Amino acid sequence: MAALPDKHETVTLDTFLRGLWQENPVFVMLLGMCPTLAVTNSAINALAMGLASTFVLVMSNSLVSMMRNFIPKQVRIATYIIIIATFVTMVDYAIQAISLDLYNALGAFIQLIVVNCMILGRAEAYASKQRLGATIINGLGIGAGFTFALLCLGVVREVLGAGTLFGFVLFGENFQPWVIMILPPGGFFVLGAWLLIFNWFRDRREQAERDLAEVQNER
Repeated sequence: MAALPDKHETVTLDTFLRGLWQENPVFVMLLGMCPTLAVTNSAINALAMGLASTFVLVMSNSLVSMMRNFIPKQVRIATYIIIIATFVTMVDYAIQAISLDLYNALGAFIQLIVVNCMILGRAEAYASKQRLGATIINGLGIGAGFTFALLCLGVVREVLGAGTLFGFVLFGENFQPWVIMILPPGGFFVLGAWLLIFNWFRDRREQAERDLAEVQNER
């Protein structure tokens, strides 16, 4: 988790975009690996888990931010967990009511959002120190980054492992699916490939920024 200042942050576009790039929960901070590997065997499962986690993240951190001056330091972690568990319960019942098949596909990983270190860590490192506006915008960015990462894995695994995308058939009858992609080892393979790609792009961007800084200094 990146170190954050105690002072209040001014809300800018970067408050949102950090979650997509510099502080992406999966590709940078390597948080939430259990759902990332477990539920991304299809794009719909990945999207549902990403949206559910985003809702819990934004709502729980917003409440933490509003109550930050009233929560005693000695019981802050326990309080955060109770707040998070409340919104996880809401999501759990909502998904069960919307689609029982989706609920069964996600399994226990809906309830395990309670112990997702991305959400609890954000409450401790950011929401407990920032105003409500910044907390909501940053939470949306982190949630979008998490959902984006899950979709990156889910799309690749479903297309290669089943020949479909969101349940729609993409290839003809002669397509031979890579069954390993929808099995647990496929999650590790695809995650490793995306980490390589993401780090390669990040290194190129940082190198370009350094080169630009050197050119400006020479002037």
